[in-house]
Amino acid sequence: MVKLRLVVALLALLVAIPTAKAQEWPNRPVRFIVPFPAGGSTDVATRVIGEYLSRALGQQIVVENKSGANGDIGIEAAVRSAADGYTVLVVSDAVSSNPHVYKMNVDPLKGLTPVIQLSRQPMVLAAHPSLGVASLAELIALARQQPGLRYATGSGVGAQHMVVQWFASIAGIKLEQVPYRGGAPAINDLIAGHVKLGSLGSTPLIPHYKAGTLRLLAQSTAKRSPTLPDVPTYQEAGIKGLVLDQWLGVFVPVGTPPVIVTRLNTEINKALAEAAIRDGFLQSGQEPVGGSAEAFSQLVHGDFETYARLVKELNIKVD
Repeated sequence: MVKLRLVVALLALLVAIPTAKAQEWPNRPVRFIVPFPAGGSTDVATRVIGEYLSRALGQQIVVENKSGANGDIGIEAAVRSAADGYTVLVVSDAVSSNPHVYKMNVDPLKGLTPVIQLSRQPMVLAAHPSLGVASLAELIALARQQPGLRYATGSGVGAQHMVVQWFASIAGIKLEQVPYRGGAPAINDLIAGHVKLGSLGSTPLIPHYKAGTLRLLAQSTAKRSPTLPDVPTYQEAGIKGLVLDQWLGVFVPVGTPPVIVTRLNTEINKALAEAAIRDGFLQSGQEPVGGSAEAFSQLVHGDFETYARLVKELNIKVD
C-alpha cells in the first residue's frame, strides 16, 4: 500500500511539473516566426502585435523572418520546434493551401495548434499606370489582345495566384504568374514597371494606391474593405462567385500546454481590442478579427477544403 501511494505521488508530481512550468510562462524571450520577408502583410501585423505582447507578457517578442518555399521553410521550422510556448508562428492561409500544391516535409494541420485569427484582408489586383487599364473590364479586353500578361504575387502557388487564375478562368483569358519571395519585392518591381500587374494582400498596396502610383482594379472579399471603399469587388466587376479572403493567424507547435495557448489567445484578443492597434490594422487594409481558438481552427480546416477544390478545378500545379 505504501509503495502504491508513493507511485501515485510520483505520477502526480510528474504531471504537475510541466503544468507549473507552463504557468510560469514566459520567463525568457519568445520567438515569433514569420515565414515571409520583412515589409509584407504578415511581417507588419506580427510586429504590431509583438510590440503589445512584449509589454503585456513582460518578455521580449523576437520576430524572426524565415522566408522561402512559399512559407514552407518557416512553417516547417515552427512544426519542428519545441512545444514549450517559446516558438510561435504567424502565417497566412498558406498553411491551408500549401499542402495541396507543394511536397511539404511536415503536415501543418497535424503539426500546429491554431491559437487565434489576427485579421482578414482582400487580395487586390493592382495595375501599373503604364499598362493603360483602369478597370477589370479594360484588363480583360487587353488580355484578349495580349494573352499571357504577367502578374506578380508575393509567393509561389498560393491564394494570391489562385484568385487570379480563378478570375482568368471565369473571364476566359490567360495570365502568367511571376512569383516573388514576399510582398515587398513584388511591389518594388510592380512600382518600377518591371511587371505591370500584381495580385497581393492589400496592406503594402494602400500607400502606393493613395499616392497614385498604382491602380487597384478589384478586391477578392465579398464586400469592399472599409479601407478600400472605392475599389470594386471581383463580383461587382462581373466575376460572379469569386470570393476568397486572405487571413493571418497565430499557431504554436502541437503539444504546447493548453494554458499557454489560452494565455496567448487572451492577450492577443486584448491587443486587437485596443483602439490604436485596430486603427493600425484597418489603415493597412487588414480587418482585425480575434475570437476563439476553436473558431480559428474551423476556418483553417474549412479553407483547406476550399483550396483542395480550387487546385483540382483550376488544374493548378507547381512548375
